[in-house]
Amino acid sequence: MPVEIKLVNIGFGNIVSANRLVAIVSPESAPIKRMIMEARDEGKLIDATYGRRTRAVIFTDSGHVILSAVQPETVAHRLNSRETVHPDVEG
Repeated sequence: MPVEIKLVNIGFGNIVSANRLVAIVSPESAPIKRMIMEARDEGKLIDATYGRRTRAVIFTDSGHVILSAVQPETVAHRLNSRETVHPDVEG
């Protein structure tokens, strides 16, 4: 049975496995800023903003934190729309 891998575009051609996402949040609150700093210290921060302002913080089930320049609502919309990429995978 083939394994379905859903991918979602998080901006600037960067793609993340939708199956691994835990949360997509705004970076404005102090607790989220602390979590970003902790991820940076642990080497688990992925900056996909291309130098632009961080608008969404994506948490994965592996403990990685991904910064995106796209609004959280936009990422969520892409996650639930036809923009989600479905590669052909043989299992």
